[in-house]
Amino acid sequence: MAKIQRALISVSDKTGLVPFAQILAQAGIEIISTGGTAKTLREAGLTVKDISEHTGFPEMLDGRVKTLHPKVHGGLLFIRGNETHEAAAKTHGITPIDLVVVNLYPFEQTVAKPDVSLHDAIENIDIGGPSMLRSAAKNHDSVTVVVDPLDYAEVAKQISETGNTTLELRRQLAAKVYARTAAYDAAIAAHLQKEFSTDKNALPQVLTISAPLVQPLRYGENPHQAAALYGKFHEFFQQLHGKELSYNNILDLTAAASLIAEFENDLPTLAILKHTNPCGIGQGVNLREAWEKAFATDKQAPFGGIIATNKSLDAGCAEAIAEIFSEVIVAPDFSPEALVILQKKKNLRLLKILKSPASARPFDLRSVGANSFLLQQRDLKTTAAADLKIVTKRQPTEAELKAMLFGWRAVKHVKSNAIVYASADRTLGVGAGQMSRVDSSRIAVWKAGEAKLSLKGSVVCSDTFFPFPDGLIAASEAGATAAIQPGGSVKDPEVIAAADERGMAMAFTGARHFRH
Repeated sequence: MAKIQRALISVSDKTGLVPFAQILAQAGIEIISTGGTAKTLREAGLTVKDISEHTGFPEMLDGRVKTLHPKVHGGLLFIRGNETHEAAAKTHGITPIDLVVVNLYPFEQTVAKPDVSLHDAIENIDIGGPSMLRSAAKNHDSVTVVVDPLDYAEVAKQISETGNTTLELRRQLAAKVYARTAAYDAAIAAHLQKEFSTDKNALPQVLTISAPLVQPLRYGENPHQAAALYGKFHEFFQQLHGKELSYNNILDLTAAASLIAEFENDLPTLAILKHTNPCGIGQGVNLREAWEKAFATDKQAPFGGIIATNKSLDAGCAEAIAEIFSEVIVAPDFSPEALVILQKKKNLRLLKILKSPASARPFDLRSVGANSFLLQQRDLKTTAAADLKIVTKRQPTEAELKAMLFGWRAVKHVKSNAIVYASADRTLGVGAGQMSRVDSSRIAVWKAGEAKLSLKGSVVCSDTFFPFPDGLIAASEAGATAAIQPGGSVKDPEVIAAADERGMAMAFTGARHFRH
């Protein structure tokens, strides 16, 4: 196996660069470099050949043109052992480049900055870097290409041992290159489409999905399904304790975090979820009181559930939670005393919310089979008292109005058809995911009865309009004195009349919250 003779190094991220380059130098490899990378290597005492010396052509246009040259790409692309290629390389004075170490201008980091200018975004689009990476990766039979500093160690190890790398490693690195350049191009396309669009809410003409592997999962929804987590999950959540997250855990905890974000600046609030549906939400002067109200809604469903809080979890609440089996607890933080209590349960997963899910890109993506996807804006619609249209003769009381706004935030996170009975600081009954809205209401009433919670004076919340008066009538008979719903049914006049006949107050929001 021929040894690596020549390396071209040009990196923006200089993490681990000098130790890696020192190993290359010790192996007798000639190093060609550019700009800031060459300066860093020289300052470390390494001998470096400038790219302009190698090509015989000066860097120009403020460095925009330096590696786009036949002596670079010819040295990467010519097929070793191919007589025609070897002859052409010899005729044109092209020497082989056997190792390329390149990472790209920080485009993603640049455009993530608030109020980034178009000029700065454009100037951070790398041209030469992706070109060299792609050329080297194409000819991976002979050329080793490194795009990620995390791969320096293995490449250095193999070079130290044999003077070259294995074909297996070169193949892995080549595949990694194309994944990286695809993600890079996707980021550029997404930013420029948004930047140049006259409609800032427009969805992309081409949907490009590129996300790094975060971690393999034991299995998917069921043990016979393979699964893995991709993307930037660890920028939003940090696991502090417990066994590895499962596919279903991740679905549930992200749903819980999205729900609790609705109450981010509110009183201490706690939500308990099961299969992404809230089975109880409560508020109080502290999280212990909020827990008691949430748990009282349904004392059966929370077994093996997900708990989310909007405040740092304290010892008092932790003691109460520890009395039942939970899968995951998600909170902005945990007090040291709470951690001591909860970490006694070795399998209980504790996750700290690092960034609110509301700060993520405002889109939901779903696979719908047939190699097709659905993309939509995330449901970030909020409703305040001023947004409500009171359509009944009776105005809601202050307590009913508070219950409307509390329940409306809750029902938004319940699978359709969704019905929630609520007071000003707690859920009283939840009915989720039924084919009939009346059935969802019946389940919510039954759940409240099982929990021995009175619905007298409660507010009934419906994620979409009541198509007929029967659902509202049933809610009134259960004890509800007010209702909140989007409105928009052809039967609205009949539903309003039914509310008036029963002395109910009813508000229309003008916006529904379907959740399929």
